[in-house]
Amino acid sequence: MTNTNGWRISAIAGIVVAAMLIGGAVALSAFGGHTITTITPSGARVTQPVQQASLPTAGGIADVVARVRPSVVLIEGSTQGTAGTSSGTGMVIDREGRILTNYHVIEGQKDIKVTLADGTAAKATVVGSDPGSDLAVIKVNVASNLLAPVAFADSDSVRAGDSVFAIGNPFNQNFSVSAGIISATGRVTTSSFTGRAIRDVMQTDTAMNPGNSGGPLFNLKGEVVGVNSSIENPSGRFFVGLGYAIPSNTAQRFLPAMIQGKDIQHPQLGVSVAPLDEVVAANLGLTVTRGVYVTSVTPSGAAARAGIVAASRGTNAQTAGRGGDVITAVGGQPVRNFEELARAIDKNEVGAKVQIDLVRNGQPMSVTAELQLWDLR
Repeated sequence: MTNTNGWRISAIAGIVVAAMLIGGAVALSAFGGHTITTITPSGARVTQPVQQASLPTAGGIADVVARVRPSVVLIEGSTQGTAGTSSGTGMVIDREGRILTNYHVIEGQKDIKVTLADGTAAKATVVGSDPGSDLAVIKVNVASNLLAPVAFADSDSVRAGDSVFAIGNPFNQNFSVSAGIISATGRVTTSSFTGRAIRDVMQTDTAMNPGNSGGPLFNLKGEVVGVNSSIENPSGRFFVGLGYAIPSNTAQRFLPAMIQGKDIQHPQLGVSVAPLDEVVAANLGLTVTRGVYVTSVTPSGAAARAGIVAASRGTNAQTAGRGGDVITAVGGQPVRNFEELARAIDKNEVGAKVQIDLVRNGQPMSVTAELQLWDLR
């Protein structure tokens, strides 16, 4: 048998000795219910509790999965004009039968069918959609007691390294669970329908495959932090460890309008830009090394009407000529790359007038741009 108590005592004694040797540094251990005493450089004795490590409780993630599984649904449809069928995932958002999913799950589909976790099936109708964010809301008519709405988390508080799990329907393996971590936050993906950038996307190594689209990405509390939307895979349609989820805060921002069936409008400045650093700035003869260099301006767009000037040629930092403006802030918010520029613009509504701080020919200045509607055609 292993002498567990003796091992704990030896470990704690070792911690005390180590703390004394480094002049009273506080040491922490995973053994709860104990205290350690250290001696400070002045000779004072300090007794502190040994902190308990945060470990999964009995049942772990399985208990959370069992609790939230009824909120996840299978979505199936047939493509108009073909005999093909498709499937995806969705999440119940209220007891009126509304379900949140990806736009690409229901786009072009007819005879949409939703199957609940208990096997109950019903036809669904599209309530509203936001192709620019790849989001949609559909609705089924079933008894309210069969519907278990999800709870949304504040996706702005999600950090790289946070544990997450997904429930979805990959390759018709319905209600499959996969788990991982948030690999990164603040990523940018592009809507395949509009070409619009989708900001603050979360990257995860949680396994996702065709059929997971539109499903929830949960934290360990069982709250939705994102809507699983796409994977990064240069070799095909199979997961290689790079999945993306649209933030829950993005979904919640546009949910009210989608539920009302309104068209979702997104603002656009109408520029192409390249990020700056010391090397790029020196090559372009610029006095500012932080911001985004304007390489092109959309004719008649918001930026053009505000008088923002593009580089003389080229579309990136390597080929662009000189003479372009450097945008340093939008609405008082510093801008250092395209992601931050897009994020600052998208916080506003179409028609909003925003201040653009820029540097032109070495001189700081400001212009006002009236944001225009992103052209979805």
